[in-house]
Amino acid sequence: MIRVHDLAKTYPMPGGEFPALTGVDISVEAGEFVAVVGRSGSGKTTLLNLLAGIDRPTAGQIRVAGIALHEVPEARLAAWRGRAVGLVFQFFQLLPTLTVAENVMLPMDFCGTVPARRRRPLALELLSRVGIADHADKVPAGLSGGQQQRAAIARALANDPPVILADEPTGNLDSSTAEAVLGLFRDLARAGKAVVMVTHERDLSGYADRLVTLVDGRVAEDVAVSA
Repeated sequence: MIRVHDLAKTYPMPGGEFPALTGVDISVEAGEFVAVVGRSGSGKTTLLNLLAGIDRPTAGQIRVAGIALHEVPEARLAAWRGRAVGLVFQFFQLLPTLTVAENVMLPMDFCGTVPARRRRPLALELLSRVGIADHADKVPAGLSGGQQQRAAIARALANDPPVILADEPTGNLDSSTAEAVLGLFRDLARAGKAVVMVTHERDLSGYADRLVTLVDGRVAEDVAVSA
């Protein structure tokens, strides 16, 4: 589902180019939950942005959900991302003036993947799947942090993408809520999604299948997580 080969990303800086990623090789299969860890500045978020097609590589190859992102024109990436990738952020990124159900419906509206009459019923199904269907008609401010993150996960699933990318999704949650969110990602992988999560969490036994450690923009370790 995801193939990254010899990936490099550099950014221009006043003192010269900064190598955010160098020679990265990673593969993620459908049905696999991979956690990417490392210190701040190790390249974790850069890697996630490249996998999502938000940023472009300086060199190397990225294939996600059957598409060679390093070859796709910029104009096609947004439409591809809307259908192929579900994004989950640390700070939820829910629109505050819309209800939770309306937030979940947004990707369906933008991509036109779901008939209009089916969008709200599908949003309610997704919210039920993450355990917050009874909050569908509240605005995000009326939900706890954990409930907002569950809503963000439901939104990420709106167009049934094969790939889920999450950037520090448990960073603002208490430990018990974080465990519940990790359980949701584990269940999504078991249902056939390819899940990649950037995180500071290192004890992921029982949740992630593999742990990829980045150090100074390189893969220092890629190991299976013991159950």
